[in-house]
Amino acid sequence: MSVIDEILEANEIYSRTHELRRLTPRPARKLAILTCMDTRLSIRTLGLMTGDAHIIRNAGGIVTDDSLRSLLVSHYLLDTEEIMVINHTDCGLMHTSEQELRTRIQNRTGTAAIAPAFFFAFQNIEENVRHQLQKLHTHPWIPKEVLVRGFVYDVSSGRLREIK
Repeated sequence: MSVIDEILEANEIYSRTHELRRLTPRPARKLAILTCMDTRLSIRTLGLMTGDAHIIRNAGGIVTDDSLRSLLVSHYLLDTEEIMVINHTDCGLMHTSEQELRTRIQNRTGTAAIAPAFFFAFQNIEENVRHQLQKLHTHPWIPKEVLVRGFVYDVSSGRLREIK
């Protein structure tokens, strides 16, 4: 049985007592979080509950066209007022380079591809957070009154550290 099949079985059991019907698409805390897809960071590590925030995830917690699209929808359609950008220590994208990752994939697949154009590998986590914040602070569709702050989550200690 695959992991997906196990999830389908678990979902069938869950659906019998589904308790989240009352939630709306609007986050209760009016918060959107852009973070990495890393398994060590969750709403639980942030003290949040289901329905408190929009969680937008991608490799590296990068402001891409798609994550920006989601943040704009979150604000303009679903009334979020604050944005957190969270990167984390020991990120896989810190342990490679654009070329190394592209070469690894091409060697395993035997072919080149035009997309994705970038993987957004980085070496310095604080610098990466600042770069993501700059993209949001300078975007003309992110209103100045939307609070945008950046953090690094330490996977060893479980603590958030603000990056300014």
